[in-house]
Amino acid sequence: MPTGANKKKKYNYVWISAVILVFGVFAVYEMTKKLKEGDIVENDRMSVQAAQKHLGFIVGNGQKRKVPAFSFLNQDSVLVSNKDYLGKVYVVEFFFTTCPTICPIMTKNLVELQDTFKDYEDFGVASFTINPRYDTPSILKKYTQKYGIHDEDWHLLTGDRDTIYKLAQEGFYIVANEVEDAPGGFEHSGMFALVDKQGYIRSRNDEYGNPLIYYRGTITEKQGVNAEGEAQQITMLKEDIKKLLLEE
Repeated sequence: MPTGANKKKKYNYVWISAVILVFGVFAVYEMTKKLKEGDIVENDRMSVQAAQKHLGFIVGNGQKRKVPAFSFLNQDSVLVSNKDYLGKVYVVEFFFTTCPTICPIMTKNLVELQDTFKDYEDFGVASFTINPRYDTPSILKKYTQKYGIHDEDWHLLTGDRDTIYKLAQEGFYIVANEVEDAPGGFEHSGMFALVDKQGYIRSRNDEYGNPLIYYRGTITEKQGVNAEGEAQQITMLKEDIKKLLLEE
């Protein structure tokens, strides 16, 4: 028969096993809850560290979020649609050429990406103007010359204002509005979206396992941190573009 000491040791093992079981059940419950809510990336089952190796899909209402169909004129007056981006990894922004605040910084960051991935034929940028009444193809062409935009897969797109706003707000959930009191007369977020070769919006997870969804485009790598203490995310975006370029 077991001695008193052995009995005590045995009971200690039982308590430890019970605690492990309770925490295991709780972890499964929390993960199941997250999956049912449909607001996490698919690879949230993995640890946060592992999730950074492969970018997650953004999920809403149980579906992977994909770029809606669009068709607009570019700076060369050529009609460009979402189908022209299939097979390419690309960054999406909403801007306007007369923006007096964040757009020049966003454009410089995108030029940095253009130069970084200049040897990749499957990389591109889609820049949608939120002031299409002024930003005609000829105006957009001058803008490309001003900032050194030369990648043939970087299209500055213009068209019907309401259609562009719907694409921004309902397709990407990115702010884009005409606001009289805003700088330059328009309000926008300054965020970049990242799209994979199949047209799905992708991102990495934050430290809590939730998708970032967007990348901050208003701070340069050189600047590092802005006045509000927000860190630049261009380095992060470069890393994630590389991951998607390597995907089949």
